[in-house]
Amino acid sequence: MSPPPTVAPLPIDPGLLGRFRAAGTRIAWRPAPPGAPERRGRRPGPAVTARIAHLHDEEARIEETTRAGRRRLVVDSGPVGALVILLEADRLGPPGRLVAHAAHEIPAFGQGAIEAEWGGDPAEGPGLAIADLVALARYALG
Repeated sequence: MSPPPTVAPLPIDPGLLGRFRAAGTRIAWRPAPPGAPERRGRRPGPAVTARIAHLHDEEARIEETTRAGRRRLVVDSGPVGALVILLEADRLGPPGRLVAHAAHEIPAFGQGAIEAEWGGDPAEGPGLAIADLVALARYALG
């Protein structure tokens, strides 16, 4: 299925994008265990939905937050996490914010994370390019 005409196309070869879409249909989802405990005294934020995406013996934690027209995904910084962000970008258009986080910078993501946000203000400073996600997600195709 092609993205709606109002969505900006991703800079991905159509054949490779088709392979990513096919791999996306094979992702098995399950609820994620609770993440790392938050700091005491922190104000409550929006609800976070956490799931595990499993594909070809690899897994990625996916945390999704939706609030006030914004959609934010934080994923494990591996091939399956990159694939999940690319599939959402295929559906919603390129994210306005796409950044990498170091290990343990975000609770529950001990090996590092990739964060993508749609509908918010683009982040200041450097970010990841879609091409970086494509290179990483290729490893999920197994």
